[in-house]
Amino acid sequence: DDQLDFILLYAIAKQGVAFRKLGDASMDLTPLLDIILEAVPPALSDTTAPLRMQPFNLAYDNYLGRMAIGRMHEGVMKKGQTVFINTPSGTRGKATITSIMSFYGFERRECPEAIAGDIVMIAGISDIDIGDTICEDPGQKALPAINVGEPTISLIFLVNNSPFAGQDGKFVTSREIRARLERELEVNVGLKVDFSANDQFMVSGRGELHIAVLLENMRREGYELQVSQPKVILKEVDGKMCEPFEEVTLDVPTEASGVIIEKLSQRKGVMKDIRPEHGHTRMIFEIPTRGLLGYRGEFMTDTRGEGILCSRVLGFQPHIGEIKKRMVGSMVSMATGKALSYALFNLQNRGTLYIRPNIMVYEGMVIGNVLKNDSEMLVNPLKGKNLTNVRASGSDEAIVLITPFEITLERGLELVGDDEYLEITPKNVRLRKKFLTENERKRN
Repeated sequence: DDQLDFILLYAIAKQGVAFRKLGDASMDLTPLLDIILEAVPPALSDTTAPLRMQPFNLAYDNYLGRMAIGRMHEGVMKKGQTVFINTPSGTRGKATITSIMSFYGFERRECPEAIAGDIVMIAGISDIDIGDTICEDPGQKALPAINVGEPTISLIFLVNNSPFAGQDGKFVTSREIRARLERELEVNVGLKVDFSANDQFMVSGRGELHIAVLLENMRREGYELQVSQPKVILKEVDGKMCEPFEEVTLDVPTEASGVIIEKLSQRKGVMKDIRPEHGHTRMIFEIPTRGLLGYRGEFMTDTRGEGILCSRVLGFQPHIGEIKKRMVGSMVSMATGKALSYALFNLQNRGTLYIRPNIMVYEGMVIGNVLKNDSEMLVNPLKGKNLTNVRASGSDEAIVLITPFEITLERGLELVGDDEYLEITPKNVRLRKKFLTENERKRN
């Protein structure tokens, strides 16, 4: 009964007005905002207590260095104040606050102090991490730590060495890629990078989306590189080899549920729940991350774009064995030059093309797939029509090309094979073999 005792207002969203009672005169949303001030209790913040603030995100500035974004839980913080960084295990150090900035929409404004309840960005603590507690006294109790999940997949970042390397990007050397990844580690706490090799870097992250966002930001900034196939991170727990598992929630049209269940079962997914949901079917699966890699593109095709897929990491569970996912082979260019419509017209019946006519391709570039599993078909997309004086009925039919399955960054990470690289530049995303010539591939 007490749940039925709440304040009732009336509003017309389209007109932007709100009323306490029907028939009241109103020009705006003032009655709604007044009710919020009257009825919603303020956050439990004490400005008289000693300072305690906990960062929940990080930022980086070329002049100010690493910056912490967090909420002031208690007390007052002033510019130039000396603070201590406390953790549940003790005090980790001290620093001086050099800058305090508050947020006004997308704008940041410098302010002399921040009080309990404010969400601010501060500079001056070079080694601050998410979950640390910023205090004014080393003896203060730290707030409960915020745990950052460990990486679940890894892949290799390399310098682009394809025949078209350096045509699009401004930053192409290993030194420049290394510096960019070092800057990313300042703020991206879920990312891990192994810098032990000089010419390649092992990057580990929290799933495909985490890595795809980093790569998209890098290509927009002018970086050019290539990456290997994503692999899940395995670890040993209590003497057993374990791999990351995820809980996947899918909302799909009812008629598509059969094919979804079939494909996820092939990828070692186990259904935990299925029920109707507003004209659709909701299914919940537990599936190894290894099985989910590369599935999102297939999911959107099978549901004709109407499905919704959400996932969350459950943790590490015993390794589930081999998962057979890739059901197609590669159509590989055997020549370098401009792809022609005549050649692609004859090739589109052999599989799915990734490219349009009149774009430049090189030897070893993957331009499509073929239906034969794990095979490689060498093709010549440069071949033109032989021109003769002979004309016959039906020999000059119009060339009609099927719209290609163009490779985007996310699709490329799903499609790339164990013997392939994904070439990423500011203007192009290409799939290529690690060894470009047929002789090199046979030798290796």
